[in-house]
Amino acid sequence: MGWMADETGLGKNDANFVSLTPLSYLQRAALVFPDQLAVVYGDHRKTYGEYHARVSRLASGLQKIGVQSGDVVATLIPNLPPQAEAHFGVPACGAVLNTINTRLDVDTVTYIFSHGEAKVVMADPQFLQLAKDAISQMDGPTPILIEVADDFAGFPASGEHMTYEQLLASGDPKFEWIMPRDEWESLALNYTSGTTGRPKGVVYHHRGAYLMTMGTVVSWRMVMNPVYLAIVPLFHCNNWNHTWLMPLIGGTWVGCRDVSAANIYNAIANESVTHFGGAPIVLNLLVNATDEERCDLTKTIEVFTAGAPPAPATLEKMGKLGFNVTQVYGLTETYGHITECLWNDDWNDLPADEQSAIKAQQGVAMPMMEHCTVMDEAMVQTPMDGKTQGEIVVRGNTVMKGYLKNPEATAESFKGGYFHSGDIAIQHPNGYIQIADRAKDIIISGGENISSVEVEGVLMAHPDINLCAVVAKPDEKWGEVPCAFVELKAGITPDGDALIAFARTKLAGFKTPKQVVFQELPKTSTGKIQKFELRTIAKGL
Repeated sequence: MGWMADETGLGKNDANFVSLTPLSYLQRAALVFPDQLAVVYGDHRKTYGEYHARVSRLASGLQKIGVQSGDVVATLIPNLPPQAEAHFGVPACGAVLNTINTRLDVDTVTYIFSHGEAKVVMADPQFLQLAKDAISQMDGPTPILIEVADDFAGFPASGEHMTYEQLLASGDPKFEWIMPRDEWESLALNYTSGTTGRPKGVVYHHRGAYLMTMGTVVSWRMVMNPVYLAIVPLFHCNNWNHTWLMPLIGGTWVGCRDVSAANIYNAIANESVTHFGGAPIVLNLLVNATDEERCDLTKTIEVFTAGAPPAPATLEKMGKLGFNVTQVYGLTETYGHITECLWNDDWNDLPADEQSAIKAQQGVAMPMMEHCTVMDEAMVQTPMDGKTQGEIVVRGNTVMKGYLKNPEATAESFKGGYFHSGDIAIQHPNGYIQIADRAKDIIISGGENISSVEVEGVLMAHPDINLCAVVAKPDEKWGEVPCAFVELKAGITPDGDALIAFARTKLAGFKTPKQVVFQELPKTSTGKIQKFELRTIAKGL
């Protein structure tokens, strides 16, 4: 019968209302771009017609092994074609996709399997033991394990479990997809990092992912048939939703198992990559690449960067290489990026260092967002004076449904009608937001607030530094003082006094690091520096 019309005859019906979902993109692409190259990884090269058929087989195969609408299908897979196919195939059978961080420990993966109630787990051979160990520690029902081989990279199947290709072979390429009747239906389940406790399960809906991708096309200035290199892990905000986006404009998705400067430059040279996203650590890889690793860029490549505020010096170097970097900002709870440093052509005549400083700002709300701003604790807009600090709060359709099985945390995060990010920022007179710090990363020295981001930005301008992070070190006199952890470029002799002297030329004395520690920085799989580990080290210095 369809939707019931109201008494005016102007109600919703099947002809004028269809629930928004990114699944529609691949359905359309199979008809409009059937011969267009859709997915590339090594010798795996599939057109949109083939991509759609494989996704349909996956949905059908999952249904045949007992997956029903609303069930959770988890993955432990790098950025490979099966992980991209799962983004469409899992929801196409009505299930919810749970992509899991492949660098987590067994205990946390066990918790995620149990908390999310995974019905099936698809695991790459590299992470098969992790999946098996996690399943063995579960209480209650355990998921079916499917092994996803990667022969191209030397990770063949063990032979112990049904393989992904066997699952696809059992499926019907003409399987009728189960499209959401309600666009609020759950599409994906993503877990936060859980650095201060158990990770929280963030639930996405179909509507949010659809609108996220539409807004990204506008903000990234995308045209038809881009070539997108998947560097951002597909377990991180579902690759910032970019994998769902590609069929919308007939793009080619290029897989990347291991992120390195050589692999990125090779993809640029061999596959004519036009777009990619990555954390600032990825930008550092590219600017510090050797001549043997690097290739000359024949055209400007568009880059989204997020995860941490990039150093202006790094952005300036990227620009000289031919990359146009746009700083964006977001969280797992917002499907990824929700603000952009939208460029104003009036800034083109500014000196390069001033342009880079502007590009390091998080900017303004992207088109799909309703409102992103900075407020104080009373939920009052802070003055847009470039110095008054407050918390970034957001509202819009690309904010999560909430935290799975955690109504208290959900209510707390949504208090006052906005999602509370926990990020401390200032807002400039033009409305552009600039992160000062995470609330927990602010250093309070003698009653003065010190932004670790500001100190890091200064240090990253030093030619000997590859990467750095600044955290609070306990101090008897001042309470806390800045402590810098530094990764040097190859062949450089450590000289902490010289770095402190360099910082003092650009910072007030109380902001200058009082100690420099040289070591490799602990990082998440998405390139974020794990400052909680560095704070622990600093407490013992």
